[in-house]
Amino acid sequence: MRERWLGATGVRVPEIAVEGELDVPEDVLWLDDATVDQVHAAHEAGRPVLARASTPEGVKTALAHPEVACVLVPPGRRELVDLDLTELTYG
Repeated sequence: MRERWLGATGVRVPEIAVEGELDVPEDVLWLDDATVDQVHAAHEAGRPVLARASTPEGVKTALAHPEVACVLVPPGRRELVDLDLTELTYG
């Protein structure tokens, strides 16, 4: 399982997790609700940036943003936690 830093919290989290199974800080910035400038500013300030996705392509797109700490997937799509991102990206 690959991990990423959760902003400047000092905590590492899985890069893909099931929604509801990860403690999410109150001040998290959601990728879908933010502009590119807001994402960069949050990252610079150490504020965690998270995303939600329900498809393999959505997970890949979200993780293409280095500022994103973790992508949360719906409980009904638990199989996305085990995506082979190298295969998905490079074939």
